[in-house]
Amino acid sequence: MPDLANAPAGSNPRASAPREGWFAIFAWAVLAYNFAVVLWGAYVRATGSGAGCGNHWPLCDGPVTSQTPAGATAIEFTHRVTSGLDLILVAALVVWAFRAYPKGHRVRLGAALSATFLVTEALLGAALVLLNHVARNASSSRAWSLSAHLINTLTLLACLALTAWWGSGRAAVRLRGRPAWMAAATLAVFAALGVSGAIAALGDTLFPVTSLGAGFARDFDASANLFVRLRVWHPLIAAGAGAWVLYYAISAVGSALERRLSYAVLALTGVQLAGGAINLLLLAPVGMQLVHLLLADLLWIALVLLAAERLRA
Repeated sequence: MPDLANAPAGSNPRASAPREGWFAIFAWAVLAYNFAVVLWGAYVRATGSGAGCGNHWPLCDGPVTSQTPAGATAIEFTHRVTSGLDLILVAALVVWAFRAYPKGHRVRLGAALSATFLVTEALLGAALVLLNHVARNASSSRAWSLSAHLINTLTLLACLALTAWWGSGRAAVRLRGRPAWMAAATLAVFAALGVSGAIAALGDTLFPVTSLGAGFARDFDASANLFVRLRVWHPLIAAGAGAWVLYYAISAVGSALERRLSYAVLALTGVQLAGGAINLLLLAPVGMQLVHLLLADLLWIALVLLAAERLRA
């Protein structure tokens, strides 16, 4: 439902309602598209295709595209094309937000922040390529660039989700007291879990194992690569973060919508923990890594919206 309370003075609320309703649909669609872009980016990493276009950005190996793209080049180039289309979609989102909503409206803020973090997302992606933090690079500096990229991605998804949420007529957030620090702590815990998961996934890609026993032995080998030794911490962090998220979801449940969001968080947390266990037992096949990431992104959005509902003005 569009937020008519923020319509500009002198405007016709009934005339602007359909336009704002279509805006919300478009904003949710842009968020869904970004899910697809993120998953394809993970596929690029999992298949070691990050260097498919060489040390060039945004061009692919010099020209805009190869004459006969194949394998890693096709995978990486597809990711760049979908990311370019994402820039167009988010630009359209910003223009529409500034045309449909009055000055100072929260939807404008959400759209502008989405565009900002999409630009930084592109710059971080370019840095990965130009610094050669792709393919088989196993340097410790790649962990930092990977972590920055992951945190930026989560922030981008959160901004897009809030833009769609506010465009659907939900109230603005107000940071105050215990609800504010509880929300901040929960999102920070999840972000830390996401970083450990990204590092673990990279370790699985760079240093695959043939058995669970061999994997555990390598994890505790002092001479093993940093990504391998950090991999063992992800399940432990997941257990602690999962407990905190469950506590946050069941604490202070108020409105009917808040209850539904809490149930979604509870369900997604359980499925995600099960997915992580399956991913571990199957030795992290690419398909299961993508499922695990999709569940993590869905849980992140559910947490962001739950926090927004609890902090509504």
